[in-house]
Amino acid sequence: MTDQEEQSLKEAKRAEKRTAEEIEQLARDQARRKANLAREQVIEEDQKERETKRAEKRTAEETRQSAIDQARGKANLAREQVIEEDQEARKLKAKKQSLE
Repeated sequence: MTDQEEQSLKEAKRAEKRTAEEIEQLARDQARRKANLAREQVIEEDQKERETKRAEKRTAEETRQSAIDQARGKANLAREQVIEEDQEARKLKAKKQSLE
């Protein structure tokens, strides 16, 4: 074999090795991208789930607070009615006493 043939053979082997390494690197890169994408999807799903839970909790709290506010409003109204009735009763009593 001549030096030129040997050199060509070595070059061909190096090119083959380089091509194989590039293919392996591409496969590793693709696997890494798939793993990153899967990880990001898991994180995104987890965030959506947590946001849904927060929204449900917020809705429940708003409903609870609304019920409390309504009950407080009814209690205040009832208290005002009792006070008003008591004042009316006092006025009538005072009027009766002044007439006697």
